[in-house]
Amino acid sequence: MRVLVTGAAGQLGHDVMDELKKRGHEGIGVDVQEMDITDAEKVRQVVTEADVEAVIHCAAYTAVDAAEDNVELCRKINADGTRNIAEVCRDLDLKMMYISTDYVFDGQGERPWEPDDERNPLNVYGQTKYEGELAIEEFLDRYFIVRIAWVFGVNGKNFIKTMLNLSKNHERLTVVNDQTGSPTYTFDLARLLVDMAETDKYGRYHATNEGLCTWYEFACEIFKQAGIEIEVVPVGSNEYPAKARRPKNSRMNKEKLTQKGFERLPSWQDALARYLKEIGY
Repeated sequence: MRVLVTGAAGQLGHDVMDELKKRGHEGIGVDVQEMDITDAEKVRQVVTEADVEAVIHCAAYTAVDAAEDNVELCRKINADGTRNIAEVCRDLDLKMMYISTDYVFDGQGERPWEPDDERNPLNVYGQTKYEGELAIEEFLDRYFIVRIAWVFGVNGKNFIKTMLNLSKNHERLTVVNDQTGSPTYTFDLARLLVDMAETDKYGRYHATNEGLCTWYEFACEIFKQAGIEIEVVPVGSNEYPAKARRPKNSRMNKEKLTQKGFERLPSWQDALARYLKEIGY
């Protein structure tokens, strides 16, 4: 199978390219230099010339707080860019996988979100990713929408690296303890995404590592596993002012993966242990 991967230089795109290669598939990786997804003509040219059977769309504007001040740019990338790819996939009859986010939900309550629950984003980033989902659903029948959360990988910035860096010159850190979700290791996710791409089991899915935690609990486990002694203090979101509102409930039901015969991801604690080893802790 020949697959075009957007955002190939990012955390997830990098691991998807590696996983495709491991399986004997041919991954054609593009980033903004090779294919600016906001340029509809360039998208059409590159996807057509790549002569692929599927597109795994990992590229996105993901700076959640900055998005509040850069609405137009964020929408251009996450909504319009996704629409550009979806149109070409429709015209060439390609299957498409769109990587979305827990931020399409409003984060109310404590019930895990179902893949087909009503979407009601709290912030600009979530709204533009939701608009990307709508574009996929408008143009395509052969699509996967895969929502992930709290992403970490070797090839990029993430919460784990931030915590480890902060611990080098702080004896005490405050971390929010009223947002609950599941971390997602891109190495594990990449395997699942390629598993999916090899099938025609289309639809919306949720895919994170197993288990739940708050950001505070995540931080505590990072330091415990890394063998770092530091005081971590739980605080409420209201004590940690951020430009964009965050969903408090990012629990996502992944039962559909089981129903469709896909292997779920390992526990987030297991993923964290392997990740820390990978980055030399």
